[in-house]
Amino acid sequence: MSRFKFLLQLLIVFGLIVIPQLIEGNEQLMKSQLIPRKLLFGNPVKTSPELSPNGEKMAYLAPDNNNVLNVWVRDLTKKASEDKMVTSDKKRGVRNFLWQYDNNHILYVQDRDGDENWHLYQTDINTNETKNLTPYDGSRIEIVDYNYKYPDDILVQINKRDKSLFDVYRINLKNGDSQLVVENTNNTINWIADHQLVIRARQSYTKDGGMLTQVRDDENAPWRDLLETDPEEIGGEVIDFTDDDQSLYLLSSLNGNTNRLLKISLKGGTPEVVLEDKEFDLSSIMTHPTKNTLEAAGVEKDRWDWIIVDPSLKKDFENLKKIEKGIFTINSRTLSNRKWIVAFRSDQRPSQFYLYNRDTGKADFLFTSQPDLEKYTLNPMTPISFQAEDGMTIHGYLTLPAGDHKKNLSTILLVHGGPWVRDTWGLNPAVQWLANRGYAVLQINYRGSKGYGKAYMNAGNREWAGKMHTDLLDGKKWMIKNGYSNPDKFAIYGGSYGGYATLVGLTFTPDEFCCGVDIVGPSNLITLLQTLPPYWAPAKVQMDRRVGKLETEQDFLKSRSPLFKANLIKKPLLIGQGANDPRVKQAESDQIVQVMRQNKLPVEYLLFPDEGHGFARPENRMKFYAATEEFLEKYLGGISERPSKEEDWESLKK
Repeated sequence: MSRFKFLLQLLIVFGLIVIPQLIEGNEQLMKSQLIPRKLLFGNPVKTSPELSPNGEKMAYLAPDNNNVLNVWVRDLTKKASEDKMVTSDKKRGVRNFLWQYDNNHILYVQDRDGDENWHLYQTDINTNETKNLTPYDGSRIEIVDYNYKYPDDILVQINKRDKSLFDVYRINLKNGDSQLVVENTNNTINWIADHQLVIRARQSYTKDGGMLTQVRDDENAPWRDLLETDPEEIGGEVIDFTDDDQSLYLLSSLNGNTNRLLKISLKGGTPEVVLEDKEFDLSSIMTHPTKNTLEAAGVEKDRWDWIIVDPSLKKDFENLKKIEKGIFTINSRTLSNRKWIVAFRSDQRPSQFYLYNRDTGKADFLFTSQPDLEKYTLNPMTPISFQAEDGMTIHGYLTLPAGDHKKNLSTILLVHGGPWVRDTWGLNPAVQWLANRGYAVLQINYRGSKGYGKAYMNAGNREWAGKMHTDLLDGKKWMIKNGYSNPDKFAIYGGSYGGYATLVGLTFTPDEFCCGVDIVGPSNLITLLQTLPPYWAPAKVQMDRRVGKLETEQDFLKSRSPLFKANLIKKPLLIGQGANDPRVKQAESDQIVQVMRQNKLPVEYLLFPDEGHGFARPENRMKFYAATEEFLEKYLGGISERPSKEEDWESLKK
């Protein structure tokens, strides 16, 4: 087990729309199968199980009596074990955690009301005592590495010295003492420790946006350049040292098109291709927990797939394929690698978790994340592709509502955030919610999305409100041409970049969509770039390349900003914003709402005082989606669930 990195970004991406013909034909069917919002957007019953390193216990996330997610522990050595809640978060809930190698502590990170200034907490599972190991106000920590051979020490990076730079510290998990290991002197964005827990590799962006990888022989040796890649390459992140600490594994498109697993000696030379898929980027790498040898890789094609490297895994994977339909991922393993927790995922059911014993080849069912959701029939998500206006093949997914009517539907264009991520196949609560309410849901991995190689991603450079938007419009044309969609009942909806795309849709092309929903979407690219978090500064050169340069291209950025076309909006807009969002500040929503109201344009604005870049608290999610259903019913006439008292959003209106 070599590296842990917490990806603590809540990317919120959803969509909306309806049709009278569908409602009339299937009204009774839809009402009888209306899925309660709480099953889709409330807390799971149980989720994210993790085995202790010795395999004797299992921890997972579940709500407490106040519906706040916390960590619970189960003793697997006792037949009648009573699960015990060990953490005591009171508000936002724990969303990610890991076991300490002593098998007696849980480590997790938490911020305050969505400000993304993460702190590292340690909970004793025997006493329930919790300590804040990084009590530095206004600073953000991220885990760099935690190695089973050094169970009492963890490496973290903290920006307490300089808010724009992260220095590496070693924290003693027994007494909480911290020690500076290496200071950030060259805008490092990625620190990599070898298997002796020594920082021996680092990465930073070059002036033109390329990636520079540097290495050193030991913690006292000078840094030397190892590899510099061109700005057009994607990926490039070093993910680990090889098992002998003499080479690096990195994911990069270098000398190819897709993101591949490469190996390069610390002595230099040409990187060697270890694993690749010719069409899709590799998504994840699986190495042995203690031997650090390569075992398998995951690749997100139209659906998740595996590439097996270690032959000893072949039998296990064959066994797992027989247990459940759908795809599976390996969530957790013991240090011995003999027991796994496996998650089976589908587009039409909640996740199923099993404890798999490699010695016996048997799997024991643990739990379903949302068992009551299994009572309802969910709708299949189908991979699609179409030709964009310029001939480029664009990929995505289509989910149609239940019933006999599959043509001339009200449709929601659900735009993912990022934008340099992608939509994937599987259970998406927002998709199922919208399809259940009677809408066709279209998800498009527009150019600039990851997963399809560097040509696909680089095609989105400087195309915000340009070809990235025309890809969405071409998707709409494809839906209409194939008879799925009513052209007059087509809405756009998304969060983060998807929120920006919603604003672009209603301003740049005011006649294309009948309404829009924007969650934390930037309205002005100039002010967005002026107010990015300080710790994004080392990566600013990439924003310059992919979006536009603030210092010299303000006219260009203004031309791609919805704010300056807000007077053109004709159709209703609903905006949801977190007051503490560190990435897309509240002002991004405030300023476009102000212009719209001055021009007496239709806008509804909900401001959440205890949220950041998205809605982490289930109470807030429920209020926002209840408001969205009413918004859709008001303007599109769709099927909806009446809001409960707990979903009253009147106090959030701004």
